[in-house]
Amino acid sequence: MPAVGQSCWFRLLVSVNFCLAMVVDTFAQQKLDIAPRVTAAIRDARLVTVSGETIERGTLVIREGKIAAVGTAVSIPPGAQIIDGRGLTVYPGMIDAATSLGLVEIPAVAATVDQGEVGDYNPNARAIVAVNPHSAHVRVTRYNGITSVATMPDGGVICGQATLINLYGTTPQEMAVVPSLGLVINFPRLNTGSSGPFGLFRQPPPANIAEAIATRNRRVEELRQVMREAADYGRAKAAAAADPNIPRPATNVVYESLLPALRGEMPVFFRADRAQDIRAVLAFAEDLGLRPIIVGGNDAWMCAAELKAKNVPVILTGVLDLPSREDDPYDVLYENAAKLHQSGVKFCISTGDTGAHVRDLPYHAGMAAAFGLSPQAALRAVTLSAAEVLGVSDRLGSLDVGKMANVVVADGDLLEPRTRIKYAFIDGRPVQLTSRHTELYEQFKERK
Repeated sequence: MPAVGQSCWFRLLVSVNFCLAMVVDTFAQQKLDIAPRVTAAIRDARLVTVSGETIERGTLVIREGKIAAVGTAVSIPPGAQIIDGRGLTVYPGMIDAATSLGLVEIPAVAATVDQGEVGDYNPNARAIVAVNPHSAHVRVTRYNGITSVATMPDGGVICGQATLINLYGTTPQEMAVVPSLGLVINFPRLNTGSSGPFGLFRQPPPANIAEAIATRNRRVEELRQVMREAADYGRAKAAAAADPNIPRPATNVVYESLLPALRGEMPVFFRADRAQDIRAVLAFAEDLGLRPIIVGGNDAWMCAAELKAKNVPVILTGVLDLPSREDDPYDVLYENAAKLHQSGVKFCISTGDTGAHVRDLPYHAGMAAAFGLSPQAALRAVTLSAAEVLGVSDRLGSLDVGKMANVVVADGDLLEPRTRIKYAFIDGRPVQLTSRHTELYEQFKERK
């Protein structure tokens, strides 16, 4: 073999071995660290229940995966693991209500992205099937006090079904809290042709507006038609079930997957930011009898009266975003949550991130608190309010007896960047508070 060929093969072999070593190292870092449920008592700690008054010095008991007791005069079960909570504060674990965590690992590497399917209408695509429980983002995120996330598919118009997961488990089924949380729709919006990080500041040529509006309206009508066809399919199925003389329609997985939303059995997450799109979503949902939840909501403060009147909740994902318009004040999105709170609109705060920065959820809430939202409301926006919006407030979001023991113990205010999580429990299981970040710190901290 010529020397040049040998050199090429040698470099190829080295590259392959390097890649294999990286893969092995990555899997080694993601230890299968699922632990059994424990009986534990955190005593003499400050208990921020969120749903009620803060207990300045009390005890919280965890047993069989649930919060068994909360208060000042609590009996500790024999054999319980006891945590000295003096100087520490106990919180419910935070919930990020709109992410793609577990579906996206490295956005630039297609093989690690399972966020969407081909085509515009995929209501049968279920995020729980694609969740990667060994994602590096899981441990990084829960290290910061986030114990649950709603992870949502993307792509097309009807993206699929979101899932609510705990950030603990070795399989998607172990992590699942609500496997099919709701339908996700990218509501057709006005496309002005602007692109790039500052595209929203550039106004399109007036000649494009009519065409853009016509395109948006056509796509909305296409979506409406799909939903109406699914409703007709459901009525035909019901009629065939009631009368054996009526032929049963052929099974259609797209229509079948839309029926729970059309029957009001699951909510529909509509991604929409602009005021005109939010108002269009409200009209669309009312027309079809859907239970809408707005995801994004950068202009939600402009639609607060309509949102409150129709009791439509909002998952704010843009608290730390740039303003949408060039003449907006710099803090318009920082103040969005406070304005919704003052208007009585049900809302929660999310990062809206695909994975790597879901860990920043407390800082999104902290920024809202710095711009008009009370600290209590800011904490509620990433705990109990998130649980309410997602329909799981009977199980998550506060330190109440009978709820799932998703509990974090911190050395300070949960929304402060300097605060560290000292202990965490998910579903009553003690969580190992390590991540790729902490491992790298330990590896290199002695380097000069």
